[in-house]
Amino acid sequence: MGNGRFVTLVLDTTALLARFLDGPFRPVILDAMATDRDWCASALVLSEALMLIDQIGDDPRRADHLRRAVRDDWERIHVVPIDQRCLDRAAELGRTQPLRTVDALHLAAADRLPRPVRFATFDPAQIPVALALGFDVVSTTG
Repeated sequence: MGNGRFVTLVLDTTALLARFLDGPFRPVILDAMATDRDWCASALVLSEALMLIDQIGDDPRRADHLRRAVRDDWERIHVVPIDQRCLDRAAELGRTQPLRTVDALHLAAADRLPRPVRFATFDPAQIPVALALGFDVVSTTG
């Protein structure tokens, strides 16, 4: 961010969870979160992340730890509301792009933010749409 521009890092659910899960995505998101300290997410991310945690593994103690970690991070994240304006934009995106409803909502929320925006996702369906919206996408190629 040495150019002085205000940059916001938007996290989708895959990005927030990748912060805590071992794998190829973790270093990517840790680096992005260390570089951009202004984190945002749609209001949907917390609910979706908490739902997915139980599907990730079968260790209840690890799941509890992960839920606490996600909730702790959530306190530092600026939440973009899923209001009628966001729902309308998501519907517009969904009519013109091959997106699931949940993906359209994440992207519509990010689209409300002032540019420049870095959009972190490891969901391949969201990447081309995020690029088309003018976001700098944080992801991996492998």
